[in-house]
Amino acid sequence: MRLNVFSKLGLRTHEGAPARPITPLQQLRRSVLACLLWERTFYEDGEEIAARIVRTVLNLAEEELDEVARLAVQARTEYKLRHVPLLLLSALARRGYKVRRLVPQVVRRADELAELVVIHCKVNGVEPFAAKKVLGAQLKRGLADAFHNFDAYELAKYNRKAPVRLRDVLFLTHPRPRNEEQARVWKQLADDELPPPDTWEVALSTGADKRETFERLLREGRLGYLALLRNLRNMEEAGVDRELVRQAILARKGAEKVLPFRFVAAARAAPVFAGELNEAMLASLSDLPRFDGQTLLLVDVSASMSVLLSRRSQLSRLDAAAALAALFPGQKRVFTFSNAVVEVPSWRGLPGIDAIIASQPHGGTYLGKAVRHLNRIPHDRLIVITDEQAHDEVPDPVAERAYLINVAPYRNGVGYGRWVHIDGFSENVLRFIHEYEKLVLELSQ
Repeated sequence: MRLNVFSKLGLRTHEGAPARPITPLQQLRRSVLACLLWERTFYEDGEEIAARIVRTVLNLAEEELDEVARLAVQARTEYKLRHVPLLLLSALARRGYKVRRLVPQVVRRADELAELVVIHCKVNGVEPFAAKKVLGAQLKRGLADAFHNFDAYELAKYNRKAPVRLRDVLFLTHPRPRNEEQARVWKQLADDELPPPDTWEVALSTGADKRETFERLLREGRLGYLALLRNLRNMEEAGVDRELVRQAILARKGAEKVLPFRFVAAARAAPVFAGELNEAMLASLSDLPRFDGQTLLLVDVSASMSVLLSRRSQLSRLDAAAALAALFPGQKRVFTFSNAVVEVPSWRGLPGIDAIIASQPHGGTYLGKAVRHLNRIPHDRLIVITDEQAHDEVPDPVAERAYLINVAPYRNGVGYGRWVHIDGFSENVLRFIHEYEKLVLELSQ
């Protein structure tokens, strides 16, 4: 009888709520678009998530592989993920898919040339020194083409000591230079003679004064925006001119490559710049389309959402979810759920994020109770932001426009059926909702 009862339960979330069956392609999207590769999550091991992604690609029908290729590009360019798109390339290469034209679209940073080689070796069960055995012709040619994406500065910046270096990829793939200057740069890379790049890491490793180094790079506009955000505490401790730092934050040079929750970490590390960071975050997302009607936003603040995104990160999936809710452009009411349902002030930006995170203890995951509560409140649109691991059964929404944004890569989830299901924690999920509603309106007229 125990086995019979178990079989009737069907799919379940990790917390026990009934999950909805989905297609293999839907499973792939939910595993990919909020995945920091190899990182352990609250419920699942990072190695198993990666293995599931590869298995899914290997078992898809041939006609579905074009969708996987589009997903790889989308994950890298729209969702700003770095490693999981490379895993998709590797899995596609194993399927014999023609990845040559795809590789330069996904490899957007010079160190990803070597990362792709190492990931492909891992997927194929060989050590990096044996990469030549598993790199097929399509992958080699794609990597060779991708070398054209990078100039001398970018190659020098990421030509680090590692099991596979950029010069190793150069020797493995034999790219053809387009001109004499490129030939000269690649020869320097091959001979380990590239001039050291003018970065803060290089300057400080040579013993340069920290304050002078950062101030010079800020004045010359040579500090990347993510490096700026990550080094705010270092610059404050070194006594860097605060006005220079403020100007760089507000200039937002390169901010389009930064996920919204990066501003949260920066403000926590250097509260003295919180005002400028909040202004910059809102300005960088000022092109988000404004939504009509009354929107209810429901954010998961349960214990599983509070686990850090990676071993090296100070950010959690809760930070990512709270940022999406606090940046929503339009008339809104914001609620959180865990054991209880709590309404919080609908402030935009960093104050709104802090209000969401501090709204209640991070305990259970009673999403079903929360949806039933919000179903009784008049609204035009419901957006739930969660990892979908509910304790209780989740009812259908009463709103015709109802969305569930999944910010985790877990195997099973509840947000299908009458929900429009969206995966990922980039601000582009909000753009997707706006475009989706516009399309539905056009089709109805």
